[in-house]
Amino acid sequence: MEKVNGIGGVFIRARDPDALALWYRDHLGINLVPQDATGAPWVSDGGVTIFAPFAADTDYFPASQQVMINFRVSDLAAMLVQLDAAGIKPFSETAMEGIGLFAHVMYPEGNAIELWQPAS
Repeated sequence: MEKVNGIGGVFIRARDPDALALWYRDHLGINLVPQDATGAPWVSDGGVTIFAPFAADTDYFPASQQVMINFRVSDLAAMLVQLDAAGIKPFSETAMEGIGLFAHVMYPEGNAIELWQPAS
């Protein structure tokens, strides 16, 4: 059976797509979408990608959004220090034994993303 092997693209409606793309580049290190063959797209490191439908009434992420993106990180503490320096604070942090460390932050248009450091 063929299987997908990670996030190949995420498409988000945005009031200001250029500013949001720059926020992701500047704070999370995600390259902008190439505009021609010379541009370098974001290439993620290999690793686990979770696909998890949630109940419609979940409180795991805000009810105002239909989708939340989870990004793998190597060092969550370092990422949170970097984000804190830019004035971006997590609104939750959790640890799941055997799974890893998690933090949720809001991006400028009011949606939550999850950062995940897998357990080693």
